[in-house]
Amino acid sequence: MANQPFQFKHFTIAQDRCAMKIGTDGVLLGAWVSVKNNPDSILDIGAGTGVIALQLAQRTSSKTIDAIEIDENAFEQCTDNFENSPWGDRLYCYHASIQEFVSEIDETYDLIISNPPFYSEDFKTENFARDTARFTDTLPFEHLAVSATHLLSKNGTFALILPKKEEENFIKIASQNKLYPKRICTVKGTPNSEEKRSLLEFTFHKTEPKLESLIIETTRHNYTSAYKKLVKDFYLKM
Repeated sequence: MANQPFQFKHFTIAQDRCAMKIGTDGVLLGAWVSVKNNPDSILDIGAGTGVIALQLAQRTSSKTIDAIEIDENAFEQCTDNFENSPWGDRLYCYHASIQEFVSEIDETYDLIISNPPFYSEDFKTENFARDTARFTDTLPFEHLAVSATHLLSKNGTFALILPKKEEENFIKIASQNKLYPKRICTVKGTPNSEEKRSLLEFTFHKTEPKLESLIIETTRHNYTSAYKKLVKDFYLKM
């Protein structure tokens, strides 16, 4: 089933060539991030299937939605997913590392978004593509923060999703690069489970961050009204 195309309400994601399949994290981030400032240009760092960029194409009228993907198979699949969507004329994927991209691009973006590799532990598998998508040594947090600082417009927003245990560390790294938290949403799978993820928005302006929380389900497949409200424009069965 993991290699089957994933059908959303307004677009389809083919994922057979991507190491990291459609999961809750990316869709959550694409639905949660604020677009109230009507970003004219958006960048998705580490696009994978392209799902977040496609969500933002659906949610905004941004003229430019760029994505970067280092893995060749994922890059090709992301490009196909963009071209097969209703917004192909606004979406473009670059086959590059963020470091290469920063060195070559002069423009800035009003919204930068990333569902970055999480795992910094030492357990690698035999699947190189999956490891590339999952492990932080492909995209260290320091590189991500520095790159966001270079590429973000003066009043822009940088948003990402992280394991809750990485939140404090990333906020520290971001602040060393003049990026400060604006919104922080902690995510729990169920009311009694531990906080597993943090959704974060950063800007160049120091403010008291708005704190939020989200619970995904009350019991297995019984989703909370808050979660359903957040993702209802995307998932078919919400």
